Amino acid sequence: MTFQTIHAQALLFDNDGTLVSSLDSVDRCWARWAAEYGVTEEFARVELHGRPAADIVADLLPPALVAEAVARVEQLEVEDVPNDGVRLLPGTAAFLDSLPADRWAVVTSATRRLAEARLDAVGIRPKTLVCADDITRGKPDPEPYLLAARQLGVDPAHCVVFEDAPAGLQAGRAAGMTTVALATTHQAHELDADLVVKDLSALSALVTDRGVEISPRG
Repeated sequence: MTFQTIHAQALLFDNDGTLVSSLDSVDRCWARWAAEYGVTEEFARVELHGRPAADIVADLLPPALVAEAVARVEQLEVEDVPNDGVRLLPGTAAFLDSLPADRWAVVTSATRRLAEARLDAVGIRPKTLVCADDITRGKPDPEPYLLAARQLGVDPAHCVVFEDAPAGLQAGRAAGMTTVALATTHQAHELDADLVVKDLSALSALVTDRGVEISPRG
């Protein structure tokens, strides 16, 4: 892997598929949810990963049922966390441990309740956390990443987004940020980003007076 060192003032991480793996849990819970609501066939055609649950549910059910159905899938996913529902992806702990708390944020399409349950389960405690509860338009809209940049007090042009899903990478690009794709849930050729790596174990971060330098590891 060859690339120029990426310079950033802030690093913004998606959670599921980027810092942690919850794919088995997501598949398990959403399949059960779809069966409960009788939309198994329609569910098979919907883009699931990297989008807020409310958007997915709204694609499948009448408006009157959306709030109840979103609450139901959140409950299923929260309850599944202790059942091996989440695990750290390679390189996550070392990469985050190298960063000052005020230089990074987690920006997730999950609700705050679900995001905190998954992060707590693997010992990640971000100082800044942007969730579905905090925004009106989810990924691929840039709003979540722009909000995180604002909370960190950093110009979006000086932020780097780490994502595994096309919707999240689209959001990062729309926000005017540098994008790094992790090929953890999608094939590399499916990911449109400034840099594509297998996971965070491929990268190292060096904190300097000017910000953070992101380089290939070894």
